[in-house]
Amino acid sequence: MQGGSLRVGCHRRQWRPVKSTGTSSRFARLPMTSFPSMATVGSAEPAALFIRGTVQWLERAVIGLNLCPFAKGVHVKGQIHYAVALTGDLARILEVLRSELAALVATPSEARDTTLLILPHCLHDFLDFNDFLEEAEAVLEDMDLEGTLQIASFHPQFQFAGTREDDVTNCTNRSPYPTLHLLREESIARAVEVFPEAETIFERNIEILQELGMSGWSALGVGPGAFPPAPPAAKDTER
Repeated sequence: MQGGSLRVGCHRRQWRPVKSTGTSSRFARLPMTSFPSMATVGSAEPAALFIRGTVQWLERAVIGLNLCPFAKGVHVKGQIHYAVALTGDLARILEVLRSELAALVATPSEARDTTLLILPHCLHDFLDFNDFLEEAEAVLEDMDLEGTLQIASFHPQFQFAGTREDDVTNCTNRSPYPTLHLLREESIARAVEVFPEAETIFERNIEILQELGMSGWSALGVGPGAFPPAPPAAKDTER
């Protein structure tokens, strides 16, 4: 239990404490696209490339290595909603986050149990991403959704406090792109009932990755360079 909310081992989070540096002006705005399921993964649309990379990471690493025992069920049932924010404007991303949180609450869990909000065009530096998470949590609090939803996170450069950058154990929370994972507290509670020793998942994941090694992780092809970058859109519009 953390801050009144349940956290299972596959979503355990530890970040290096850093001083916030604010939002960088180097981020360029691009359009935002949202997909309700995996049905559009094979599409030629730019956002589908980022969804494809995320699904490959989910299937090969998260499910393939069993880093989160609860992921396979919602994946197979098509209950994961993928949203891609093709923008570098952090204020706009917070708007998208607010919209996705509201949509998750309003949608029956049978149709949408969880959401992955993918942020391929911003927050590439882990420390910037770490700072941004405080703003994301503030949105959750402002919407009075604490205790109903929670926000977990993944990042290509994720690094646990006290570890080296090339420590393979950091890969438990590494994804192809900066990603916010929106979860239902009730779903986590059900998962804990099924897997009462959920807190042991984190330690088991560390053992799995140490045995795999960084070369083994790289061989999975789930890093940020696994897919070619999508071309920027011509206009800043929404789809």
